Amino acid sequence: MDWNSHEIDELIRRALAEDVGTGDVTSLATIPATAMAHARIVAKAPLVCAGLPLAQRVFRAFDTDAAIKLVANDGDTVEKGRELLQIHARARAVLTAERTALNFLAHLSGIATLTHHFVQRLAGTNAKIRDTRKTTPGLRMLEKYAVRMGGGTNHRIGLYDAILLKENHIALAGGVTAALGQAHAYASSRMNSREITAYEAFAGPREAAATTALPIQIEVRDEQEMREALEAGAEAVLLDNMTPDAASRCVKLARSLRRECVVEISGGITLDNARAYAETGADFLSSGALTHSAPAADLSLLVDTIEHS
Repeated sequence: MDWNSHEIDELIRRALAEDVGTGDVTSLATIPATAMAHARIVAKAPLVCAGLPLAQRVFRAFDTDAAIKLVANDGDTVEKGRELLQIHARARAVLTAERTALNFLAHLSGIATLTHHFVQRLAGTNAKIRDTRKTTPGLRMLEKYAVRMGGGTNHRIGLYDAILLKENHIALAGGVTAALGQAHAYASSRMNSREITAYEAFAGPREAAATTALPIQIEVRDEQEMREALEAGAEAVLLDNMTPDAASRCVKLARSLRRECVVEISGGITLDNARAYAETGADFLSSGALTHSAPAADLSLLVDTIEHS
């Protein structure tokens, strides 16, 4: 993640403008401009860190000379009571930036923590957990970064970097075989390399310019559609809203007809049932809950001392 990108700059600017507006009147009224504070961010419950460099940048937006030490790193699993960040800066800056920094850090660490719980449930199976496009508008790259920090993997970034044929696309295209044929023809016409967008660059070098055909995945709802997709040359299929038993039969069908086909299961995946779906032999489970329903991590900023000069 490029924490110094224009997109990160704009995100911080908008977030602070929303919260601080024309000024933090409480801090202006009660804290001398020259006062300095020693403070720290502490985990109030076990969590997986994500977004610490972003929190650091939020504090520096108000005090460029702030001395900030990251005691933990993104991707670390920490216990209750663990310090994540220490800061020595102007007291007004610390308190004015506090809520925005904690909001980002709690949200992203919450996503990383929930993802980590899924990863633990899948341990020992072939399946990996990955995210969806069910993200907060404007925060997708950060939320997908948080999924990676929790040990998960990313599905497509947006509508532009992979073809996913869903129920409505298939119906409008004239069926599974027709939809796959049209998708393969379109992907073949797009094999020339393209420039990455500013949005992709936001995430750093991971999203490099594409030089191969767009990946194609097709959604199937039952064994009949699964068989038709495989016979039509499907390289990746998404089993949508199936029971574990039905998914298991489709995975076995895929392994017998097209062993290299990537099989993903989606729809209603929870911590309670993830293991059952993983044991079908699927390659991936995907869950929108990773990004749209992750509880915020429990964090607190504690001011230890204030120095008056």
